[in-house]
Amino acid sequence: MSYKNERYMKLVKDIDKSSSKKPEVTDKQAEEAFKTILTWIGEDPTREGLLETPKRVVKAFKEYFKGYNQDPSAELLKTFGDVEGYDDMVVEKNITLESHCEHHMAPIIGVVHIAYIPNSKVVGLSKLARTVEVFSKRLQTQERLTMQIAKTLMSALDAKGVAVTIDAAHQCMTMRGIKKEKATTVTNYYLGTFKEDLSFQNRYLRYIAK
Repeated sequence: MSYKNERYMKLVKDIDKSSSKKPEVTDKQAEEAFKTILTWIGEDPTREGLLETPKRVVKAFKEYFKGYNQDPSAELLKTFGDVEGYDDMVVEKNITLESHCEHHMAPIIGVVHIAYIPNSKVVGLSKLARTVEVFSKRLQTQERLTMQIAKTLMSALDAKGVAVTIDAAHQCMTMRGIKKEKATTVTNYYLGTFKEDLSFQNRYLRYIAK
């Protein structure tokens, strides 16, 4: 394994803490836990309408949090070197974001904008969205999610620069607590050329504002 690949794998391991071995919990154990929660909120888990609810919730949670069983680097292994010298930014915007906050397990709904400047290779456009998908299907903070996407793309693509912006509504703020239903949060993370050269950063911001 080359030094570059070793460095990349170390970076992915550092930002993907969830790759460590997790304790085994069966579907049945999880269903029993949800029955307990139903009882705690004042419901009767044995009534007809709720008999299958714990099983359905377990199935839904497997979808919500499938990112724990996915490797973000795997989606970026296939790249294309035949770009005929293209060296300007590639921008993919309005990528749908659906995640859950780690503090209240409430939904985070928004969009992600990504730009990168190729060095010698590009990646299929769907892979940018898939990288977002892997990290978002975990319990998250928006700040960490923004950084994880950017650092993974920067290293995997050996890019000259990466920019990531997330604009999202947190339902832990809109549905509970302070209940500010129109509030959204914007986070940005810049690496390489986007951090060092404000002209690239400003052009990127103009593109995603359209």
